[in-house]
Amino acid sequence: MRSDAREAAFKVIFSDLFHEDDGELRRSVFRHDHLSEEDASFAEALIDCVNTHREEFLSIISERTTRYPDDRIFAVDRAIMLVALAEIKYFDDIPPVVSVSEATNLARKYSSANSTDFVNGLLGGIINA
Repeated sequence: MRSDAREAAFKVIFSDLFHEDDGELRRSVFRHDHLSEEDASFAEALIDCVNTHREEFLSIISERTTRYPDDRIFAVDRAIMLVALAEIKYFDDIPPVVSVSEATNLARKYSSANSTDFVNGLLGGIINA
């Protein structure tokens, strides 16, 4: 299920914000989350896209959060938005509204009460621009 793959990708990307993964964490997360081969492939594609376009995505986030210095954005929220931006910008088979909805669900599960609205608002503004 792609939701599980997104969640696994989020976990790896979140960890990468603090230290680079040598691949072992990725394999461990995929095993722990019982990803099918297809879901693991999708998660890998998301992670690779974020790693390739990280600066572009961080710039988009920074442009949209002028009232919030980068250090005020929770790392969890940043990782969630990186996954969503990868989908929105580079996965044409996924409707952007689905990416925003999935990101909002991840924020609801892993972040603060205010983060759900923050993530939804920022990403919604991007897809509606």
